[in-house]
Amino acid sequence: MIPENPYRYHTRVVNIGNLPLGGENPVRVQSMTSTDTLDTRSTVFQAIRMIEAGCEYVRIAVPYMKEAENLREIKSELRRQGYHTPIIADVHFNARIAEVAAGIVEKVRINPGNYLPSRITRHASRVADANEVLEQMADRLSPLLKICREHGTAIRIGVNHGSLSDRIMDLYGDTPLGMVESALEFARICESLSFHDLVFSMKASNIRMMIAANRLLAERMQQSGMNYPIHLGVTEAGTGEEGRIKSAIGIGSLLADGIGDTIRVSLTEDPEFEIPAAYSILQSAGVRITKTEFVSCPSCGRTQFNIQEALREIQAKTSHLKGLKIAVMGCVVNGPGEMADAHYGFVGAGSGKIHLYKGQKLIKKNIDESRAVEALVELIRESGDWIDETTRPAALL
Repeated sequence: MIPENPYRYHTRVVNIGNLPLGGENPVRVQSMTSTDTLDTRSTVFQAIRMIEAGCEYVRIAVPYMKEAENLREIKSELRRQGYHTPIIADVHFNARIAEVAAGIVEKVRINPGNYLPSRITRHASRVADANEVLEQMADRLSPLLKICREHGTAIRIGVNHGSLSDRIMDLYGDTPLGMVESALEFARICESLSFHDLVFSMKASNIRMMIAANRLLAERMQQSGMNYPIHLGVTEAGTGEEGRIKSAIGIGSLLADGIGDTIRVSLTEDPEFEIPAAYSILQSAGVRITKTEFVSCPSCGRTQFNIQEALREIQAKTSHLKGLKIAVMGCVVNGPGEMADAHYGFVGAGSGKIHLYKGQKLIKKNIDESRAVEALVELIRESGDWIDETTRPAALL
């Protein structure tokens, strides 16, 4: 198997329905429906497409009370059809909506910047004013936390760069520190009320802002003795190649730091298309291996076989071998060294000839390129690493 990232910021485990988050659990993948939440049939149908694509948490927008109440119908229908994926209600403005949703779904997302009314989020210039604000916030949060305790519902404190409260803006400005303090302020209140089933997120469409805020969050949590799971995402990333690249840079940079317990790739596309992009980011960052990994050189004048065609054929025959890393290299000059951590190597060895490696060991020499791919498959079989695609576990299909 490919070794995963040896360092990961250690977070506490937060149970979200039947799928725990944080700790030693895999980095989870989630997405969000784009249908009208009052349209039960369309929302369920889209949620099923997301789940079957590999989505592990389904988030649903809840702008008004009717949508909150309809979460019960959506959840009931999903469960009736055999889908037990945890549901997350996305709430922004109304505390009462969050309370209703918390009694139905497994997790509720609230945004400190616009969850509380203006009378609470006003500027506090004196310590007395600040204490009063915190007391008002605690009073506002207390009913939600009580319902969450009763139902085992988790809360995501989701801070968006574009929706910091006026009070936070006055105190810290439009900065990563403002984002972090907005979240930690809520967390301290939750802790004072003995509630710890929390998840954090620091999201921005500006990648540098998003990366800086999450790094600062992890640092400040360590300093404060907190270890809540972190949700990663770049908001409004866009679509197509641009959206995927922005998400990969933002999310991938933090995963490489060991930060992140769940991710969402936000694309202006149907949500099921976010899932493959998310898994590709996790695989590339080395934090969750879900498919075969291929390493191949761009080729140059030293390559004396059709490397593009060979790679396509190898991918077609071996892409179901989860956990294997296969290198396709143009020549023996750099190939064996550059594929040092691959399980198998397919390396050009002269005009139309291929060497096959298992790890760093040369196994078969000067195979004609017309039969080299089949020879690679035979080598994988002989080594005990082959499984038939039809016998793979259902979760890997």
